[in-house]
Formats: sequence, structure tokens, C-alpha cells
Amino acid sequence: MKENIKIFWLQLIFVVYLHLKNNLIHQEMGKKNVTAVIYARVSTNGQDYDRQLHELRDYASRMGYNVVREFAEKISGAKKVAEREALTELLSFVEANNVDKVLIYECSRLSRRVADFINIVDKLNELHISLYIHQNGLETLQADGKVNPIAQLVIGMLAQFNSMERSLIRSRMESGYNNFRKNGGVVGRKVGFRKSDEAMREEYKEESRLLRKGLSLRNVAKITGTSINTLRKVKAIC
Repeated sequence: MKENIKIFWLQLIFVVYLHLKNNLIHQEMGKKNVTAVIYARVSTNGQDYDRQLHELRDYASRMGYNVVREFAEKISGAKKVAEREALTELLSFVEANNVDKVLIYECSRLSRRVADFINIVDKLNELHISLYIHQNGLETLQADGKVNPIAQLVIGMLAQFNSMERSLIRSRMESGYNNFRKNGGVVGRKVGFRKSDEAMREEYKEESRLLRKGLSLRNVAKITGTSINTLRKVKAIC
């Protein structure tokens, strides 16, 4: 049922968006010296992002874009931005350089965390950098540099669906764990296991930075999404 609703809304919005997209493509093809960066991501070391890179390079070539940098990493899309080295580097790079577009394969490659995804899009909009999502043919900015309202609507919906998908995955994993436990299995850390202070500092660099600036545990928790209990442990060693 949920899948049918998703398809219905996307098809409806796509009809409205189609004529805007066609106009945008014609305008972009006539625009010279468009600089772009490519970002690709997969979740595990057993996967590869070659297909994403290949299709985005091909698209950039067809559109006549000048790709100045590529960023790629193997990390879960549920991780916070501060924990994702390539994405953090990309955001710093586009802020410091004259970049017109960021090209990604599909929505969840950027982030499966709705708040992070929307924040990244908003930041790019403020920098007048258009995010292009290949799978959906979406551009966040119009050719005149203004925010594309239809794309924003579709992207918001896609971000919510990706978040729901993440929740379903976690629910299925939890169900599997429960079944495993019922059959005598043991899940979790070994008894007595504790992360070293060095590992904690490395994992929670952003949280440590904010705590050292004097922000309260509650405010840091709101900003980073890290639990207050964990922040107490981080505060004790930072």
C-alpha cells in the first residue's frame, strides 16, 4: 500500500515537473563553463560505487560540464555528516571554490537522515549550487539560480521515503536479532567490552568540539543526534 502511494505521488509530481525539466535542459546545454563535482557512496566495503561514478561522468560529459573533483566513500548513509570524511570534504571544497553543481546518483547516496539531507540541500542553495539527482532527473536550482519549488517538494518526499526505508531495515534487523536470541544466540558486545578513550574521541570529534565550546549536553544532543548518556561519557574525556 505504501509503495503504491509513493508511486502515485511521484508520477503525479513528475507530470508537473516534466515541462520544467525540459526547459532547464535546453537552457543548461546553452550555458558555458559549468563546473561540477561528483559524489558517490556505498554502504559497505563489499560494494563498489563504480556504476554511480560512470553514469554521473557520462551525464556530465553529455551536458558539457567541467568536472573538477570527484568524492566517493564507503560508509552508511545513516551516519552523521561529521562522521563522513568525503562528504565533509566535498562541502568544504564547494564552499571554497567556484562550483555550479553537485552531481549524485540518487537521494539516499547523500544521506538517509532527513534532517542532514535537508540541511545539505539548504546549504548548497545558499551557496547558489544546484544539486542534481540523476535517478530522478532533479535539479534543486533553476537555470536563473532560483530554488526550484517542484524539485524541493519531490526531494522532501524522497528524503522521507528513504528515512522510512531505513526504519524498515532496522525493524527487520531487530526482528532477526530477537529470533536469534530466542534460539539461544547472543547479540551485542562481549561482557566487559568498553571503547577506549581514544576511540571515543575519534568517533565523537564533532560532539567533543561543541562540548569544549561550552554548549550544554541537551543542545549538543539536538545538533548531533547523539544521546545524552553518550555525551556524558564524551564530556568526561574531552
